[in-house]
Amino acid sequence: MESRATPPPWAAQGDGCPPQGEGLADAFLRLELELNARLRELPFAPPVCYVYSPLEYAWEPHRAYVEMYCQAPKEVLFLGMNPGPFGMVQTGVPFGEVKSVRDWLGVSGTVGRPTVEHPKRPVLGLDCPRTEVSGARFWGLLRRLCGDGGPAAFFGGCFVHNLCPLAFLDVGGRNLTPADLPPAQRQDVLATCDDSLRRAVRLLGVGMVIGVGKLAEGRARRVLAEGDTARVRVVGIPHPSPRNPQANRGWEEAATARLQELGVTSLLASTPGV
Repeated sequence: MESRATPPPWAAQGDGCPPQGEGLADAFLRLELELNARLRELPFAPPVCYVYSPLEYAWEPHRAYVEMYCQAPKEVLFLGMNPGPFGMVQTGVPFGEVKSVRDWLGVSGTVGRPTVEHPKRPVLGLDCPRTEVSGARFWGLLRRLCGDGGPAAFFGGCFVHNLCPLAFLDVGGRNLTPADLPPAQRQDVLATCDDSLRRAVRLLGVGMVIGVGKLAEGRARRVLAEGDTARVRVVGIPHPSPRNPQANRGWEEAATARLQELGVTSLLASTPGV
């Protein structure tokens, strides 16, 4: 049986406007829950056989992540595509490799279980013994770049978010990205997520979106190209997944060089708040 922490009372309002006095973290969480609710209404068919929603069963650590690190506007938004089976699926945190979430970010909380769970992909929460390589590489790089400044040095001007909050598995338990879905399903999912990304960018006030991988970068370019979000610079860094052959040959060096080129490494030393 699925176990869920109780969402905040404003989660069902769905009006898209923060109530008077609502803080940035609460507004961001509400935006995410609204997106999650809209995605739950979409039908899915093979190859999608299992849909995991970490914002529901891993609500406590996800809320802790946002409340700890999204209290003030951001200059840079790192954008992933959707949760990985040993990352956000387990912890509720984007690229959420367990050790990084627990030991560096300091995020904790009760994690329940999906309503329907693949036997080969159980949700074990912060007790999961498996390592998500992408998350270990991603947060490991940021940890090294921030040095003694810790997470506050990164989150003072940056935040990490996924375009889509759902994880998709096929009948064998293989992880699927939105790009792997059949055209009709893919279009429904991405169109729903696009609006939420625009709203997130406006809410956070970011001037730069860094797509982690070509898929996230490409989608952000398309979504933010018009209207008031056209001012936002969209760039990318290589995806750290071991499925990306280039990532297995010096990913940290390539990503560091790109972040230095973009001016992000200097930002880590100059922004005091989260």
